[in-house]
Amino acid sequence: MNGTTSDRAADATGVRGPGRREKAGPARRAMARHWYAWAMVVPVVLVTGLLIGWPLVRGVYLSLTDATEATMGRTIGVNVIPSTYEFVGLDNYVSILGSGLFWEKLVWTVIWTVVCVGLHYSLGLGLAMLLNRRVRFRSTYRLLLILPWAIPGFVAAFIWRYLYNSDYGVINAMLKAAGFGAVGWLDEPTTAKIAVIAVNVWMGVPFMMIAVLGGLQSIPGELYEAAEMDGATPWQRFRHITVPGLRTVSSTVVLLGTIWTFNMFPVIFLITRGGPGSSTEILVTYAYREAFTSIRNYSGSAAWGMIILLLLVVLALVYRRALRRQGEVW
Repeated sequence: MNGTTSDRAADATGVRGPGRREKAGPARRAMARHWYAWAMVVPVVLVTGLLIGWPLVRGVYLSLTDATEATMGRTIGVNVIPSTYEFVGLDNYVSILGSGLFWEKLVWTVIWTVVCVGLHYSLGLGLAMLLNRRVRFRSTYRLLLILPWAIPGFVAAFIWRYLYNSDYGVINAMLKAAGFGAVGWLDEPTTAKIAVIAVNVWMGVPFMMIAVLGGLQSIPGELYEAAEMDGATPWQRFRHITVPGLRTVSSTVVLLGTIWTFNMFPVIFLITRGGPGSSTEILVTYAYREAFTSIRNYSGSAAWGMIILLLLVVLALVYRRALRRQGEVW
């Protein structure tokens, strides 16, 4: 027991034997003090590295080659055909960034993200403020409003594709019953864009509502009572108590919502498949089409994916810096 205690003390202080002192580094001291935490983290790091790190490294490598369906190695029967693709450096990135197609998709992706996240947050905030009041059947309302979030994305997409159907869709049936003409929701670029935005808003509002509702309930009620006693109007209470109280929650959910919406693949792919034409196609659906439809361009798809990743990293860094300037610790 004494020896073990002595060894631990020596590890912590860096003393090894009488008259001999070794200064342990920060990593060694951290390992000696928190070895159990490191032991629990290691499996997660290994699994994360295997599931995320390896595909990422492979994607970066492929983006620097000319790998396509014709040059990738494959096995046909008993014949093994080796890979013949070559390293081309940044040619794929130069080609993508120099094309008008990329900027066209980027503009629509930004519009899609800004509109969806803006509606997510504004509608979620409004519903959260309504549900934060004492109303009858409040639990029932919360349950009903969170249902869209509980439905898997591909199921919701198929349901809405049926609702948007020009011939026997429920939405057009309701329009006809009200005396209006049928609308080809998924046949025209403008209506198709409105349709996919509506579906994504329907799916994303519950998350914002629940997150903001949690933030509202963390604001002390005494602040509102004191403001009412001082004669503050509802708008003044919202501006000076609610908004500052929600700032931390809002900054987090807006960033998460931006990343999710920027990469929202199932809504667009399953409802419109990027159409009509490619009018509703965002960056991530185009990267998928490059890799898995027609002549499979794996290197081009990997380059599109890396550009998307870099855009999101830059967005997160700029957003974090802006929050720090406002005094937020994030």
